[in-house]
Amino acid sequence: MQQSLDSLNNSPSTKTQDSTRTSMLKNLLSGVFFKPLLSDFRIIFERDPAARNWLEVVFCYPGLHALCLHRLAHWLHNRGVGFIPRLISHLGRFLTGIEIHPGAEIGQGVFIDHGMGVVIGETAIVGDYTLIYQDVTLGGTGKETGKRHPTVGKNAVIGAGAKVLGNLQIGDRVRIGAGSIVLRNIPNDCTVVGVPGRIISRNESANLSPLEHGKLPDMEATVIRSLLSRIEQLEKQLQILGVKSH
Repeated sequence: MQQSLDSLNNSPSTKTQDSTRTSMLKNLLSGVFFKPLLSDFRIIFERDPAARNWLEVVFCYPGLHALCLHRLAHWLHNRGVGFIPRLISHLGRFLTGIEIHPGAEIGQGVFIDHGMGVVIGETAIVGDYTLIYQDVTLGGTGKETGKRHPTVGKNAVIGAGAKVLGNLQIGDRVRIGAGSIVLRNIPNDCTVVGVPGRIISRNESANLSPLEHGKLPDMEATVIRSLLSRIEQLEKQLQILGVKSH
């Protein structure tokens, strides 16, 4: 009986299962899993002047909590584990107000600032060192299957309330203004504002700090100011003509 148990424990299938479990555990505990988390932690000190100490960041930054939970859920999702990744995602949404589907690919050093209301869809891809503000949606249009969410390049900035919808390609170092709705592909080093989002400059803001999204130009406001100035000039001319006619 003991010999049969020993032979069962030493069978090729048992050894293969043990090897698979050991390999998965090593991957989970290796730098492949923890290196992105370390980058997520460090980038907060670089980009948020309110981050005063590591204890505050670990316990009081929902963006970091959401990314930690997502990386675990994504790791399980990629290995075909059912239900648990979605449960982790749902728990993260409940705790942080940030909803990231387990299938989404999030690069290292991503910073979700404040984060409440952020939604990142199943097939979305977010590049390294991207900065995402609250109430951002990287969603689909409801008309596509397969790859139906945006791909965002590296070092992008997505302002508060911005929506990027559909299977779009958003280039590296793109800056999307607050409240913009992006419905088409955006090349590298562009600034996008408006509804729908329009490219208002290329390469001009590539050297700005990611936090200087408040310096994005407002083309609509410029046009409105120009029209108001023109109206004032016409009103003055009408007043002059009216005085002369009397």
